[in-house]
Amino acid sequence: MAQSYFSPATFRFLRALDRNNSREWFQEHKAQYERDVRDPSLQFITDMQAPLSKISAHYRADPRKNGGSLFRIYRDTRFSNNKLPYKPWQGARFFHERRHEIPAPSFYIHIQPGDCFAGGGMWHPESDALKKIREFLHDNPAAWKRATQSKTFRDHFTFWGETLSRPPRGYDASHELIEDIKRKDFAAGENFDEKLACSAELLPWVVDTYKRLAPMNDYLCAAMELEF
Repeated sequence: MAQSYFSPATFRFLRALDRNNSREWFQEHKAQYERDVRDPSLQFITDMQAPLSKISAHYRADPRKNGGSLFRIYRDTRFSNNKLPYKPWQGARFFHERRHEIPAPSFYIHIQPGDCFAGGGMWHPESDALKKIREFLHDNPAAWKRATQSKTFRDHFTFWGETLSRPPRGYDASHELIEDIKRKDFAAGENFDEKLACSAELLPWVVDTYKRLAPMNDYLCAAMELEF
């Protein structure tokens, strides 16, 4: 039976947090965060386990409160000019079982007033991983085109992230995938609105989104010599 997870209260809390981003305010409203944001997110992650395993047996939806799929609401401010202590959004990632050994693509969902989206891929891959992806694109263009240039992909997804202004050293500017080889991020996704976020259609919609993204993540896994 389909169920809803998030509610207007989820978005009210996140908007209020954005306006009152302090430790004192958050401590006063922590129970509200847990009830309206964290716990619905953990239930969503729990219910994603079965459909995710059908997309790939090597991906995990881990509903632990700490160390699993759920992103912490607390910001790491140590190396940031932005010293606000909390993120005014809630995110969750569904990761490859070998993510601690090898950089791997993931699936992702983001809940934020005015900016909800689901996506996948690799965001800011380290230089060694980026080099592997570019080499794989150079040598295997046909499978990437099947994964990311189909009508279904183009109708639903937008690529995110940064791109070099010129081809990286050693790559021919005339290569058929040169615009992809120039990417610094290999992530794509689709936005959705608060109405969908608060409806029972959210989980099936996200599952369908991940199914459409699976060929791209499969390709990136192959580039990293990982199973999908």
